[in-house]
Amino acid sequence: MARHSLATTVTLSNGEPIKTVSKMLGHNKLSTTQIYAKVIERKVGEDMELL
Repeated sequence: MARHSLATTVTLSNGEPIKTVSKMLGHNKLSTTQIYAKVIERKVGEDMELL
C-alpha cells in the first residue's frame, strides 16, 4: 500500500514523470509502474488547464 501511495499521491500527482517514479520504485519495466499509477481526476484537470 505504501508503494501505491508513493506512486500516486506523492509523486505522480505532483507532476513527477512516470519514468522517474518507475526508477524510484525499482521497477525494470514501465508497465509494472503503471499498475500503481492510476490517473487522478484533479491532475487531469490541472494538466488540461496548462494546455
